[in-house]
Amino acid sequence: MNKIYTLTTLLIFAFVINSNAQDDAAELAKKLANPIASLISVPLQNNTDYGIGEFNGSRNTLNIQPVIPVSVSKNLNMITRVVLPVITQYNITAPGEKQSGLGDAVMSAFFSPKNSEKLTWGVGPALLLPIGTNDFLTTKKFGMGPTVVALKQINGWTMGGLVNQIWSVVGNEDRPDVSQMFVQPFIVYNWKSGAGIGANMEWTQNWKASTSTLWLNPTISAVTSIGKQKTQFAIGPRLNLAAPDKGKADWGWRAVVVFLFPK
Repeated sequence: MNKIYTLTTLLIFAFVINSNAQDDAAELAKKLANPIASLISVPLQNNTDYGIGEFNGSRNTLNIQPVIPVSVSKNLNMITRVVLPVITQYNITAPGEKQSGLGDAVMSAFFSPKNSEKLTWGVGPALLLPIGTNDFLTTKKFGMGPTVVALKQINGWTMGGLVNQIWSVVGNEDRPDVSQMFVQPFIVYNWKSGAGIGANMEWTQNWKASTSTLWLNPTISAVTSIGKQKTQFAIGPRLNLAAPDKGKADWGWRAVVVFLFPK
């Protein structure tokens, strides 16, 4: 609970700071709502979930998600994004059992036009990297597939969605093959102060096992400066709407800190 209080205090602190650069904060918030904006950022997204499965387990997942845009040509950007999970879980596989370590990483590269007026979009490859350090936290399969994102921004609103589909191509023959789709629709409203409110849904479909996992994640957020470091804070509950048999969580929460490096 101390983590919740600390992060909540930081978020409130971000809201009440009287910044002289509201326009700058608003522009940064707008770019952060866009997964393929030309902005270097390092989000640290922490998800803590409770009451999981038949053993009433818990899981903490810290997703380290650096985003780095690269100019490919006068009209084209490539936005690279890595999701590296650091996982600690209790009472998931059996009562009294604990697993911790790295999970498998997903690396994406979106090729996006620099000057898209009506609709911002990007498309490219997604790779599943089997770097998990515990047998329960890895597929032991290398996978690949397409990913696409599209969004519209108008009058403070950002609405869009991200999709990827990954199939395993090589790996441990004793492990099940991977055929998994991830769908993430999102909506965010940002005020000129840089504060925002929004939500996304995260739907993971395992085609091989015929299972679906669905989360709803509403958040409030704020952009501020800590010294010279531009930073965004966000926090909110996590609602597990669907999960495989005996794997559903009772409740959870999400806290995010994003370090920004404007060009």
